[in-house]
Amino acid sequence: MHLFALGVNHTTAPLSVREHVAFHQETLGQALRDLTARGYVKEAAILSTCNRTELYCRTDAPQAAMEWLAQYHRLEPQTIQPYLYSLPQQEAVKHAFRVASGLDSMVLGEPQILGQMKQAVKIAETAGTLGMLLHKLFQRTFAVAKEVRTTTDIGASSVSMAAASVRLAQRIFGDFKGLNVLFIGAGEMIELCAEHFAAQKPGSITVANRTLERGAQLADRLGGKAIVLAELPEQLAEFDIIVTSTASQLPIVGLGMVERAIKARKHKPMFMVDLAVPRDIEAEVAELDDVFLYTVDDLAEVVKEGIGNRQQAAEEAEAIINVRVDNFMHWLEMRESVPTIRALRDHAERLRRHELEKAQKALAHGEDIHHVLESLSQALTNKLLHGPSHALNAASGEEREQIETLVRSVYRLHGN
Repeated sequence: MHLFALGVNHTTAPLSVREHVAFHQETLGQALRDLTARGYVKEAAILSTCNRTELYCRTDAPQAAMEWLAQYHRLEPQTIQPYLYSLPQQEAVKHAFRVASGLDSMVLGEPQILGQMKQAVKIAETAGTLGMLLHKLFQRTFAVAKEVRTTTDIGASSVSMAAASVRLAQRIFGDFKGLNVLFIGAGEMIELCAEHFAAQKPGSITVANRTLERGAQLADRLGGKAIVLAELPEQLAEFDIIVTSTASQLPIVGLGMVERAIKARKHKPMFMVDLAVPRDIEAEVAELDDVFLYTVDDLAEVVKEGIGNRQQAAEEAEAIINVRVDNFMHWLEMRESVPTIRALRDHAERLRRHELEKAQKALAHGEDIHHVLESLSQALTNKLLHGPSHALNAASGEEREQIETLVRSVYRLHGN
């Protein structure tokens, strides 16, 4: 079986496709067990973020794994087939190295993806779907990402999704003085965004979360207040800026809720950023005149600003990755030779034991030890060399030349 990386990302599929193949972290382990239970996938790990859903697996049936991805999400395979990529062996290794190093991210050099990949590997380990091959791949992947981060400036001057959200809001409102900001969710992405927005000193900060306790923990650090999601319909009209990123499988903010809020605000503009995949805000909200709604894909142009400053670092990172890919492929090729090496050693061991037993019997019968050792060494040498000698004698023409070259190389023979 071979190594494959397959899936969709922000360069191959729009958000409307990516959100339908995203995995919820709480069900990821069960999904992995379901995939490997099919028999055609021996090892698997799934990386699912707002920008990508990827399967890393050991299989000889990548097409079947891709069909499983569609079926698991109750989709017809042909609906996502045009957006899927399948990368075998060396391409899969390079892809994993590039993803972990931030070279395949919407935000070039962003560090968050490395933590997300480590979490995906931890889930696969817990689910029991991470075998020796994928374990080795991810070990090398994390080492390469660390090398890239420490020897290049790939993360310098990067514009994060959080910073891009602030920039867009500034284009609409100017400064944040007197503005009320709402964060929906309390995960890592919201924490990053909250830090950026809090630095602009808005009028107030509120965190809405499913559980009040976790929301209050973040709100306290920001000097704000916390509410539960159930309070959103009544309080949404109070906020000028809304940033949301939850793990909900269904929209939290619907069209009707926003329409009522806009009416209550007397059509005062609302700025909304939906960083969730699947989306937290119904797509139809973007059609309202007084709402500025941005998704992760809409932020792409903003995060590209300043990319020129990181281009040299990206080239240096690519060079490092190319060398490390070659190293990993060498290890992989050596691993594929292990069965042959083991069989060769087993064959030699059988010959050794056979001749040793003969020598021990001869000694037990009182034969001269020097004669026994001479016979042992001659017999063992003849048997070990029988295979290559027979192959040379039986071959002819070009085949004989190839075998002779191989034998000389294996036994390091020189001269005539």
